[in-house]
Amino acid sequence: MARTARTARTARTARTARTARTARTLSSRRTTHRLAADAGLLVVAAAFVLPLAWVILSSLDTDANLQVKLPDGVTLDNFDAVLTPDITFTPLLNSLLLCGGGTALTVACAALAAYPLSRFRSRFNRPFLLTILFATSLPITAIMVPVYALFVQVNLIDTMEGTIFFFAASQLPFAIWLMKNFMDGVPKELEEAAWTDGASSLQSLVRVVLPLMGPGVAVVTVFSFVMMWGNFFVPFMLLLTPDQMPAAVSINEFFGNRGTVVYGQLAAFSIIYSTPVILLYVLVARRLGGGFALGGAVKG
Repeated sequence: MARTARTARTARTARTARTARTARTLSSRRTTHRLAADAGLLVVAAAFVLPLAWVILSSLDTDANLQVKLPDGVTLDNFDAVLTPDITFTPLLNSLLLCGGGTALTVACAALAAYPLSRFRSRFNRPFLLTILFATSLPITAIMVPVYALFVQVNLIDTMEGTIFFFAASQLPFAIWLMKNFMDGVPKELEEAAWTDGASSLQSLVRVVLPLMGPGVAVVTVFSFVMMWGNFFVPFMLLLTPDQMPAAVSINEFFGNRGTVVYGQLAAFSIIYSTPVILLYVLVARRLGGGFALGGAVKG
């Protein structure tokens, strides 16, 4: 009996030792993986922080160049030089008109197109969604030549309206895909209750579905606006009058001939150019993190 007890104690001690060694090994591996992940994140963060630091520091430096360095003396002369109607105010207003109109049209059309895809079952839904997904992968440069020829024929070239329509059309496929996925999360029972009270399908969409999927609408709005705001090629091709050019195109004026660039003014203009996008994100940040406000609407 004593020998059996000693054997059992020895076995338990061996198992405990093996368990401890395994735990130490796993802990060491987790620590190594965590350090590697942290190092990778630091590299990625540096890739974003360094350009941002260059923009901020160069905007305050009259002798800015491509180096990230502290300015010899902080000055706002670069901002004073670019804050003129021709350089900043008119292009920014054109950008707001183009991107704001295109975003509003995109969100409205995406909601109307996503509603039947989300609420009605059809054998054509899946092929249509796959076609939309394929359309999102088409590069704009591949279709700009026929689009330019079409705009010339229908007299939409060099018009703000035509550029807004093309902006909306280019962002609509992915916006429909996003809107449909968000709309699937709204219970249909809420619409059925609205139909019982006499609401039409359009009224239930506007008054029930869209208010409940506020985060989804916010995501589509921000995504569409940002993609249009940074688009250089479309307005450069479709707009000819300099007074109609948006800020995404007018920023090209800072790159002079023979490689000469006014880096300080370019950095100051970049900060001003980024401000509307930052403000839009701040305005919709609550909606992005709010989740679907369903609460107890489907209880009882």
